[in-house]
Amino acid sequence: MKRISIWLRSFTLLQQFLAIVFLTFAILIFFVFGYLNNNVDQFVNAQMYTYLHRSQSTYISSRDDIVESSVVHLVYNKESERFLNNIPADYEEMISGIDFNSIVSTTDGYYDAASETIVYSITPFEDNYLLLSVVKSDFRTEVKAALFNGVVNVTMYVVIGVIVMIMVWVMSLIRPINQMTGYVNNIKLNQKATLEIDRKDEIGQLAESLSTMHEELTRQQSIRDEMVQNISHDLKTPIATIKSYSEAIKDHIYPYDTLEKSVDVISENADRLQRKVYSLITYNKMDYIVDKDPGVLNLEMAPLINKVILNVQVLRNDISIETDLNEKVMFHGDEEPWRVVVENLLDNALRYAETTVRITLKDNLLEVYNDGPLIEENRLDKLFKPYEMGNKGKFGLGLSIVKKVTEVYGYSVTGENMNDGVVFRIFTLNKMKKARKTRKETNNA
Repeated sequence: MKRISIWLRSFTLLQQFLAIVFLTFAILIFFVFGYLNNNVDQFVNAQMYTYLHRSQSTYISSRDDIVESSVVHLVYNKESERFLNNIPADYEEMISGIDFNSIVSTTDGYYDAASETIVYSITPFEDNYLLLSVVKSDFRTEVKAALFNGVVNVTMYVVIGVIVMIMVWVMSLIRPINQMTGYVNNIKLNQKATLEIDRKDEIGQLAESLSTMHEELTRQQSIRDEMVQNISHDLKTPIATIKSYSEAIKDHIYPYDTLEKSVDVISENADRLQRKVYSLITYNKMDYIVDKDPGVLNLEMAPLINKVILNVQVLRNDISIETDLNEKVMFHGDEEPWRVVVENLLDNALRYAETTVRITLKDNLLEVYNDGPLIEENRLDKLFKPYEMGNKGKFGLGLSIVKKVTEVYGYSVTGENMNDGVVFRIFTLNKMKKARKTRKETNNA
């Protein structure tokens, strides 16, 4: 069976269908000429016995030959041990093998002659007489042929009808599959590709998924192309500055008044270049995070957050960073990935904040709020996608890294607009459900 399955899978759908049709007809022929033929024989014999009994009753009651012409009746006298009428030559061999004197009740049987089966019934009547009734061979053959042909014809019609329906169904599958194959090949060859399949079943869902995937890939490719152009421009600027300042200093020319100030510009652009490269490297590195201890709360978040605040607070001294940290809160995961997450969220908040950034840490919940401008509604669902550009021309790799880390460790992250700013939340699903329930109860009260 396994070999047949492997053999079928090596064919196209149409070839598989034709192979199944062939196997179906082979099984049908075996069924008709094997099992069905034997059962038809038994059924015909049973019908012949019923037919003989009815004919015998008519003959005994009328005692004449106005009965079915297909039945031969022979009367046997037990006292004289002979038949009262002539025995047809076809039945002599059969009659010679029957012990008529031992028959006391109706006895049915059949005799296989050289080229035919003879069905007979022997019924006692009056005191010393037996009635032997025999169905003529040609009549039995006609009944069997009619019944056999009827069963075969009905079976064939049913099988052909089923095969036609299956063929129509298979063809309805092959056409859209070929369309999808051509669609994918056109995409691979960067040719114009359209897919129009009006179906609501799984094939229609697959076609819709392919179209959606193509649209998403096209969009992502466009974003990547734009990102490469922008990154190239961003990297080109600090590199060009470093190169030009270095060459000027080498020639004892100080573009920024003094040597120290010119070197500071080089250092500043080197730092800028380092941050951009580090962001790209970090994003790719996060693909290889492994959750070593699933479900274990092993990281104290409050000290980590305070450490990050000390490192980034100097970036914007004009912004007030407020904290509400529960010192007992533990998160699941390793310190380095979570440090990158907190750095990216805080860096994002400082970039857009006007006066205040507020960090809140509770049981399985971390919130980073800033009082900057609200996010456009059409961008809320795209915040954590890679290569998305923010309001101030910054690439969204930082938030993409946040999403990667949180998902690896079993957390979720969202960005939401508040009345007076934007908040990013990292939470477990149970914590979020509990928070929503609490807000709902508060609103009802």
